[in-house]
Amino acid sequence: MGLLALGTPLDWPEAKKNAALVRKWGIEQLLAIWNRAKGKERDALLWGDEIEYLVVVLDDKNRRVKLSLRQADILEALARDEALQDKGGCVPDLQDLPRKHDALPTFHPEFGRFMLEATPGKPWGIGFKDLLDVEPNMKWRRIIAKDHMEANEYPITLTTFPRLGTKDSLFPDYPVSGEKLRSQFVPDEIANPHIRFPTLAANIRTRRGRKVEINVPVFKDENTSWPFKDPTVNYDLQRWPEDADVRNGAAKDNHIYMDAMAFGMGSCCLQITFQAKNITEGRTLYDQLSPLGPIMLALTAATPIYKGFLADTDVRWNQISRAVDDRTPEELGEKPLEHDRWVLPKSRYASNSTYIAQDPRLRKEYLDPDLVVDEDLKKRLIDGGMDDLLATHFAHLFIRDPIVIFSEDLQELDLNKTDHFENLQSTNWQHMRFKPPPPDKDTGWRVEFRPMEIQITDFENAAFSIFIVLVTRAILSFDLNFYIPIPKTTANMKTAHARDAVLNEKFYFRKDPFPPRLTRTPVGTHSGPGSPLGSRPPTPVGPVDDEYELMTVDEIINGQTQRTDESGFPGLIPLVESYLNSVNVDVETRCNLARYLDLIRSRANGSLWTASKWIREYVRNHPDYKRDSVVSEGIAYDLVKATEDITHSEGKSGTIGHEMFRKASKKQHRT
Repeated sequence: MGLLALGTPLDWPEAKKNAALVRKWGIEQLLAIWNRAKGKERDALLWGDEIEYLVVVLDDKNRRVKLSLRQADILEALARDEALQDKGGCVPDLQDLPRKHDALPTFHPEFGRFMLEATPGKPWGIGFKDLLDVEPNMKWRRIIAKDHMEANEYPITLTTFPRLGTKDSLFPDYPVSGEKLRSQFVPDEIANPHIRFPTLAANIRTRRGRKVEINVPVFKDENTSWPFKDPTVNYDLQRWPEDADVRNGAAKDNHIYMDAMAFGMGSCCLQITFQAKNITEGRTLYDQLSPLGPIMLALTAATPIYKGFLADTDVRWNQISRAVDDRTPEELGEKPLEHDRWVLPKSRYASNSTYIAQDPRLRKEYLDPDLVVDEDLKKRLIDGGMDDLLATHFAHLFIRDPIVIFSEDLQELDLNKTDHFENLQSTNWQHMRFKPPPPDKDTGWRVEFRPMEIQITDFENAAFSIFIVLVTRAILSFDLNFYIPIPKTTANMKTAHARDAVLNEKFYFRKDPFPPRLTRTPVGTHSGPGSPLGSRPPTPVGPVDDEYELMTVDEIINGQTQRTDESGFPGLIPLVESYLNSVNVDVETRCNLARYLDLIRSRANGSLWTASKWIREYVRNHPDYKRDSVVSEGIAYDLVKATEDITHSEGKSGTIGHEMFRKASKKQHRT
């Protein structure tokens, strides 16, 4: 999260009056960026990772765990640390210090007052030394964060706090049903106090005309009451008009019900941002990484608990999508269009709906047939010199309303700023994000890879980060083609939510990623990265349906090795290993990288558990668990305590959590 601007936010009725102006000015700022930076070149790929922590308070005497709402105090402690100041500081939101060459990690606020974001102090390069520095740097960040917390506070990397939204789960505690969130489960004080966040939550609620509705299927265990009616819902509450939502059917049977933005934006994830050498490479990475999003979501599954109940899903994505869904009944198709412009198929937090690369392999059949575009804004972008594909992409993002508008920003249009553009760009939370260079920094065109779940240990987070980086190198080195129709990626995102999807589900994926001019033998034998491969292949012909098929995650990651011919998909790890074979990597470095690839390989084939699988089994085998789907306070305490232990032990020597790190004698059964 970048610097947070201060100002006077407009409530929704006033913001709505100015929405069209903000969109118009945002497009003008985008064109100014485009004209300044469309020819911008960088020497080499740079990249960075973002780690998000939950800060918890452990009460060992009473076996209780709570979320700590001391984000601001922790950041202040980090900023005041004179030893850190001498090294350049690590809280840029609170400090203006010259950065040193060996930059400290940086820490930033997040939506939840119980969250911290940590990033490396400078971008990583593609050099193998940088790759091997990632894990130690992540461990260093955690140590620095812990050193500036209370003795009983810990930075943990769980996606969600298992009892968020239950009574007595926050420290300090506050009454629920505040004016901004109007939630019957969490207080307004749970959100970062910066005016942007409560305004964002309040304006989403006001725009949609009701509170957000998050219903997650509950896991049906032996003693789960059925039909399950969420026992935490208060149907008699009548403090705010929106309290009638639950009486009007907002809380669904057999689902865990949540009603506030905090249940989504209070989730932690692992994000990777790539800086491409130029806009062409950036657009290629955006397109080619997009089909990988659902696969990596399923592979990193880590979210089987919500609000003190086991869920029948494994990942966070749809819950965040619903938590910021500002669509009105008309936009949802529940009422005929009268006041709004379109029916919108997706929330503003959703999977991608566009491809943007000027690639002859991009067939029109791959595009989303239901894409909604603001044609007037698209025409302005094309008239301003932008090509049709990219203009379509941004004109699609700009179908949304800006949710938070500061009155001070409406005085005049400044084409040297990006505030209006970022107002729309940064609140379209898709699983990939294409980011133009900011006008005030020496930064190139960037692509964010956003679907992955945060993992319990720094080893795992480093492994998934490094894997995605190596995949990008293979894509660009071998000119790989992962295009499938966008609706299939949308379907894959839905599939990724299923319990144990990594083992039991199949995903649409392209069968042959190689250009026609390459045979299949280059896997492992390519002459070198960046080797001249001639001109791009022509646009493919033949039925699009023949280009992809349903595959397991194991087949996508490790290859369809069961086929006797060479027609099967080669696998992402074999492609990465082929890339590594094509460059000069010393034996020690290759062995270190193999540790990370082996984790990915084993999670995909089921010999190692996902975090979601481990958490679910930990709860179900806990002596206090009554087979009723309930994660009690004592179970939650033991779970978080175990998570903190795993952070350090990483399952070594058969310690707790070893199922995620050390292979058992027999392959995990698929259930």
